[in-house]
Amino acid sequence: GKYVDPKNNGYKVWMDEKLYLPRWEGQASYIIPPIRNFHNGPTGMQYNPGAGLGKTWQDKFFLVEFIGDPARSHIWAFDLKPDGAGFAFNSEVDVISGVLPTGIRFGPDGALYLADWINGWGTKNYGRIWKLDVRADKNDLAKEREITRQLMQTNYSDLSRDSLGTLLSFMDRRIRQKAQFELAKRGRGGYAVLESTVLESSNQMARIHAIWGIGQMAQETASRAEILVELLEDNDPEIVAQSAKILGDLAYVPAGEKLLLLLKHESLRVRFFGAQALGRLKYDAAVEPLLELLAENADQDVYIRHAGVLALSRIGSTEPIIALSNHPNRSLRMAAVLVLRRLAHPEITRFLNDEDPYILEEIARAINDDWSIPEGLPQLAALLDRSDITSEVILRRAINAALRTGSMEDLDRLIAFSLRTDMPSALRGEALATLGGWHNPSVLDRVDGRLRGEVHRDSTPVIDRVSGKLPELLAASDAEIIIGTAEVLRRLGINQFNTNLKQLFTRHANEGVRASVLAALGGLNDPEIGQYLKKGMQDPGPQVRTAAIGLLPNLDLPESQLAGIVTPIFGKGTTGEQQEMLRTLAAMPLIKSEPPLKKLIEEAAANRIAPEVILDLIEAVESTESEVLLTDLAALKSQGYSTDAYKEVLYGGRWWQGREVFNSNAAAQCVRCHAVDGAGGQVGPALDNIASILSREEILESLIEPSARIAPGYGSVTLNLKDGETVSGLLLEENKNRLLLKTAEAEPLAIPIARIATRTNQPSAMPPMGRIISKRELRDLIEYLSSLKGK
Repeated sequence: GKYVDPKNNGYKVWMDEKLYLPRWEGQASYIIPPIRNFHNGPTGMQYNPGAGLGKTWQDKFFLVEFIGDPARSHIWAFDLKPDGAGFAFNSEVDVISGVLPTGIRFGPDGALYLADWINGWGTKNYGRIWKLDVRADKNDLAKEREITRQLMQTNYSDLSRDSLGTLLSFMDRRIRQKAQFELAKRGRGGYAVLESTVLESSNQMARIHAIWGIGQMAQETASRAEILVELLEDNDPEIVAQSAKILGDLAYVPAGEKLLLLLKHESLRVRFFGAQALGRLKYDAAVEPLLELLAENADQDVYIRHAGVLALSRIGSTEPIIALSNHPNRSLRMAAVLVLRRLAHPEITRFLNDEDPYILEEIARAINDDWSIPEGLPQLAALLDRSDITSEVILRRAINAALRTGSMEDLDRLIAFSLRTDMPSALRGEALATLGGWHNPSVLDRVDGRLRGEVHRDSTPVIDRVSGKLPELLAASDAEIIIGTAEVLRRLGINQFNTNLKQLFTRHANEGVRASVLAALGGLNDPEIGQYLKKGMQDPGPQVRTAAIGLLPNLDLPESQLAGIVTPIFGKGTTGEQQEMLRTLAAMPLIKSEPPLKKLIEEAAANRIAPEVILDLIEAVESTESEVLLTDLAALKSQGYSTDAYKEVLYGGRWWQGREVFNSNAAAQCVRCHAVDGAGGQVGPALDNIASILSREEILESLIEPSARIAPGYGSVTLNLKDGETVSGLLLEENKNRLLLKTAEAEPLAIPIARIATRTNQPSAMPPMGRIISKRELRDLIEYLSSLKGK
């Protein structure tokens, strides 16, 4: 079948290699990093077309930050500033909050209109449209806005060519575009207006729109683009840049010679568009000039590097690129690797002798990640032989490459790597896990998670090769290596080292080792497993006892003996042991499991079963489908353990799995809104000390009924006061005497509790967790959150 490794998500390229961050030294070079990580939940973005609002808001972008709660949602205005060939963040303004916008659009009148979902979540069949505008005393574009409104309603086909030409310089982009598109439809007469504009106008925006209009017309008549070639010598860098862009879009080959000159232009933005255009022309003569551009850039401007690499990959001349494998210039070697990655070219392996670890990382990514370069996998795997490579980025991919080739040579490499004591335990453990799955690897790539498909191999060769090294691995001083080796034995079905495992079980001080070797003995069906199970049941380590319980189905125990094991566990065993016992009973034949389960239901009804295992008991009983047991369970549920009440999830969770739910569960998405230790979203309150504020029961309530409890500063309330007045606002503080609200007034409003007749909390942006994650995940999440008590 399709094997999906449950641990395959342990390494997350996007997060662990920090691809999501703005540029930092050592970041992967094949991406263009974000300018800035900017606010949460964008549901709309608009650029001021020119005649919007007032002069203060010109050249601004407007972004909706949709949080799901009107008290926390915002519309931000921001602008950028030139930075080399690209842009950098300049400034931001919090325009408005207190509404729940789901989209924004500038209207013909210059005002900003927004759709308001009011309180979010749930079908209401109604909403609001707000008009956001400047005050009359700030409306310093009133005249221009009125003219824009009139021009938006004009039929442009009725306007003369001269009128349309005049509108190319109008202050509002929407009007300029309408004029541009109309002129582009007017044939020779329209072209004459566009040509005269680019040559004679002093207005930059008019000239740019004329360039774009000519580009539209040149799609049908290529010769009309010739005027744009002349503009490549213009004094205005932006006119040059836009001309180069359109010539590239048109793939206008006659422009090639002049485009080459742009690669040395003083403006990096011009160089960027010049390089892009040469790539679209597939202009062979540009290869060396593009390499000179990349060398001069020295990896400083990521946009220039991107343009050069993209252009070279589009041109497709590989010989001069491959020839750079030994070039002394580091930037050129890096660029060559990036070009060959885009071309998926096998000759990228020539660069694997590079001594620069940063370049080697990029080669490893190119060969293994995404669609990969399968021809390069053997050479990537061979990097496991090099003692000078310590990068986790490289070694994880080399291990995975060895798995993907499936060759015996690479199998030997993996075995040798797992024995290297100079390597971190995590990487040696990854090699061991790869060996264990050699014959039937996960369908998902172990590094980037891409679907690779099913692979089935004969396990005999890996067993033959690994067997001779297993004694050394089992004798390792690192407990994690022994645990990984025991898993290899279990998954490959190697039982000739059972004696070694038994010695480890008897002598090793590490509880995890004893638990893993016991599990291996059980998985290998050792003839003496019954004896070691009994020892495991009496082990001082709860992990070992839990592992032993999980192996009970391996023994053909009579009912009386099973009862003798179950009863002490629910008397003195740990929560983990009790939970494992219930999972084990659920997996046993009903004829054996029904009596002890019936007894446990009776104990739970008498409050003699710990609340931490009630959920496990319910799940175990329901899995049996026994009418007798289900009848008894119904009586238990009626005593307060109903599914709706979720009381069974309050205790018994697993901390680590709960942390995974918080950080990685795609349905819960807790980390997108809440932060712990500074990592996470700011939509909801930080949860570093949530367990010092709320009990387990209150945490559960917050998860199941998010609107029932509001964290100060993160939700709105509506209060009906005893004197008939109604007050609404953002809850800032709450204690037993008063509520403090932020309202439309300048100062917060304090409302004594004694004045409140009724209180309504506005619906929370957080969906009810009980509806989107399993009860077991919910229990784990509560366990994790209940541990967060600050520092």
